[in-house]
Amino acid sequence: MTKMTHLFASILLSTSLALAGQKVSKDLLRYGKSAQVDVIVRFIKEPTAANLDELAKKGKEKKKFKKTKAVAITLSYKEIQALAADPNVAYVSLDRVVKPTLDVSASTIGADLAVSYGYDGRGIGVAVIDSGVKENADDLKFDGKSRVVYQESFLDTTRDPKDEYGHGTHVAGVVAGSGHRSTGNDFKATLRGIAPRANILNLRVLDKNGAGKDSDVIEAIERAIQLKARYNIRVINLSLGRPVWESYKDDPLCHAVKAAWEAGLVVVVAAGNHGRNNNAGNDGYGTIGSPGNSPYVITVGAMNGKGTVTRSDDVIASYSSKGPTSIDHVVKPDLVAPGNRVGSIKADSYLWKTYEDNRVIDAEIKIKGGTGDSDYLRLNGTSVASPMVAGAVAVLLQKDPTLSPDQVKARLMKTAYKAFPTSSLTTDLATGRIYQSQYDIFTIGAGYLDLWAALRSTEVTATGKLSLSPIATYNHVTRTVTLSGSSAVWGDSAVWGDSGPFSMSAVWGDAVFLKGSSAVWGDSAVWGDSAVWGSKTTTGFSAVWGDSAVWGDSAVWGDTTTVEANSVLIKGEK
Repeated sequence: MTKMTHLFASILLSTSLALAGQKVSKDLLRYGKSAQVDVIVRFIKEPTAANLDELAKKGKEKKKFKKTKAVAITLSYKEIQALAADPNVAYVSLDRVVKPTLDVSASTIGADLAVSYGYDGRGIGVAVIDSGVKENADDLKFDGKSRVVYQESFLDTTRDPKDEYGHGTHVAGVVAGSGHRSTGNDFKATLRGIAPRANILNLRVLDKNGAGKDSDVIEAIERAIQLKARYNIRVINLSLGRPVWESYKDDPLCHAVKAAWEAGLVVVVAAGNHGRNNNAGNDGYGTIGSPGNSPYVITVGAMNGKGTVTRSDDVIASYSSKGPTSIDHVVKPDLVAPGNRVGSIKADSYLWKTYEDNRVIDAEIKIKGGTGDSDYLRLNGTSVASPMVAGAVAVLLQKDPTLSPDQVKARLMKTAYKAFPTSSLTTDLATGRIYQSQYDIFTIGAGYLDLWAALRSTEVTATGKLSLSPIATYNHVTRTVTLSGSSAVWGDSAVWGDSGPFSMSAVWGDAVFLKGSSAVWGDSAVWGDSAVWGSKTTTGFSAVWGDSAVWGDSAVWGDTTTVEANSVLIKGEK
């Protein structure tokens, strides 16, 4: 063969590959050259009978679609490449399996759409600081190799990083589960995580009962900082917490998460599950746990997705902890995400053995056959919502690795879904008790996580500007509340201003400000004493701003300093 012939062949190959990249769906390009693949071929002009006859000779034709000028056919990879070079072929796509979905959380926040475009968290390391992770879980593998790339226990009682409680494995699955054990022709539902190609670092700090110590958590956070470069750790998930006992400026957990944030790690923390706690007459307000009270981190509350893909029928979970934070009055949570009856990977552990009703059985997710237990477990709580956001952060950083933690936080809050009702009712599945929730800034923060909107956004805050959550200040004389930037706390670098793309109204939206929403910064009141808070019987805002609730010097909920997993009203809500 002459040099000219080689050159001509090379040009043809390059042209074919370029056309394939433009006209063939990305999920098709992963198939090998010998594969026979079910595809849909869409034409620019309606193909003639002769065109269809010629196509039928190349593969097994299944269906013709006249309205869309398309054909469903089984073709070899070689024939697919040849079709891509045909000027009348508009696009060749995989004939994907369409299924009704049982666990719809990923679709609700736009993660399924993100994955279809290749945004799956690949290359990003997520440190799961929890009860351990099941290393050999099929849903945490890629090409047969575990994506749990590092393991270590920080417990004094054991150096074994295995998950004896079952919480950390579930959390890791929400972040990065592939859905492998629920995928295929026999399944009607795929239980997949938000970033199914992200790597997991298993940093165990909770024992077999789901409890641990501050020191263990701090040691794990420091290890994540130390290992950042080696494993490209960009995210820490903390689905755990404890009561707030001092200002975040003194709290050791808050100092640890601040150090991680300053080292370039996005720290995502569960808000807590004390939204129903009225022991202090506060209707669940002021119950955000530590380290979720840090103004640096992204603190996440839980939504009840109602088992549907659409957001319009979703409501806040009544157990989701509410702000402002005790003592410092930081506006929290920052975001809310799905957290009610979410299916994820199980470990043979305490939760699996104890709560049989929460097991996902084969009959729920399989099209036919199977009455036993599957490989999945359902949990509820902000500890499930938090890894939703952690997975979303991994995806966002895969797309744009240059984003700082503050830019990530600002973008997720700015693009959050903000259409909520004024209030809603939910029923506890275990007790039948009905709870009413109010949709204010201390309940839903900046809104409902919307990953797809965040991926499409290109807005960034200025380099070096911090996205610290603002402070709520109560004026006892005028009985009004104002929000102030973080200049009164740790510097003057807050990005939330009163104008521009990251203004208060742009980030939080008018709906969460119950009064004075046109002037929400500085000296103007956010709301007055006519607001209704939290329950059918509470009027005014004494529940939040009364002397017994948020303003004390000690925790308003709980009587322990133990760090605990932030889940689990086991039955969930409807």
